[in-house]
Amino acid sequence: MPIRNRFAEMLPEVTGWRRHLHQTPELLYEVHETAAFVAEKLREFGVDEVTEGVGQTGVVGIIRGRGPGRAIGLRADMDALPIHEETGLDYASTVPGKMHACGHDGHTSMLLGAAKYLAETRNFDGTVVLIFQPAEEGGAGAKAMIDDGLFTRWQVDEVYGIHNAPGIPVGTIVTRPGPLQASSDEFEIIVQGKGGHAAEPHKAVDTTLVAAHIVIALHSIVSRNVDALRRVVLTVGTFKTDSNASNIIPDVARMEGTVRTLDPEYRAIMEGRIREVATHTAAAYGAEAQVIWHPGYPVTINDAEGAAHAVEAARAVANAVDGDVDPIMPSEDFSYMLEERPGAYIFLGNGDTAMCHHPKYVFDDEAMPYGMSFFAEIVERRLKAE
Repeated sequence: MPIRNRFAEMLPEVTGWRRHLHQTPELLYEVHETAAFVAEKLREFGVDEVTEGVGQTGVVGIIRGRGPGRAIGLRADMDALPIHEETGLDYASTVPGKMHACGHDGHTSMLLGAAKYLAETRNFDGTVVLIFQPAEEGGAGAKAMIDDGLFTRWQVDEVYGIHNAPGIPVGTIVTRPGPLQASSDEFEIIVQGKGGHAAEPHKAVDTTLVAAHIVIALHSIVSRNVDALRRVVLTVGTFKTDSNASNIIPDVARMEGTVRTLDPEYRAIMEGRIREVATHTAAAYGAEAQVIWHPGYPVTINDAEGAAHAVEAARAVANAVDGDVDPIMPSEDFSYMLEERPGAYIFLGNGDTAMCHHPKYVFDDEAMPYGMSFFAEIVERRLKAE
């Protein structure tokens, strides 16, 4: 198979790291033990510089090549999810209510394996910047590291990252130029009416009815304001009132939802239209609506050249490669890094497993040699030693 022999030899060791991390999951920025483990390994490998506490708990490692040159950033996320594991594995999480249900333990271990190899061989000119990031799962850890000087304290000319992909065969790598993953914003709508008795609705402003009309109207935005050839998803996920009685018209109704799009232009349009539809619909029924907008992750947009470089590297190490895969609507905070530097994000096949964020999700260790090989290949191709 096309993976490098060195990584096949390293697989038992890297699997051990991964399973250790799997047993000790940590959330968001509280990845103290994970970050300490990463930093200890990097020093053990002879990495030239190791800096901890970047973006609160991120770790940056520097490996210098044989001569001067450009710099390539390689990123892995370290945090787990607040999910109780149901896999039954002998190395399952030992922390109740916390689980590596998205494979970040695998991502971290693959980058550690690549770091060990690159520190041993140094078959490149320039610099490798190893980026171990906290708080991908909703905490915008990538942005925190950038705000803490990730790309100003260290030179980074291009940046690449990997995420495992259940449902894609192990040994397969897929990506695409342009939008790969959607932005993710959230909103709250608070509808204020006038409470009353259900038997006398004419004396009240029926907040539940008003909020229901808002929900229906919101779903007309995508169908009537978005080009049918563009992708936008709007979902109202919660709907609550301040009453638990069947014969009461409540004063207040609240709803929460999310908007996802592959187009930054429509991201701005959706916010404006949601505000207009909610407030004007409420006004039409004699109520008031307040919209609270929570900006989330931007669209993950692969640089065209970066995606092409990633495909070339993938073809050298993978069993199968798709360089024009369909984009998906889940979001990813690697998007912040791609807003700052050219590069690409790829998906690495994880086989026939439960999907990410599921309590029975299992990371397939056999995928790791392909990920490690990709990291090494992109470095040695882009920083080819003279």
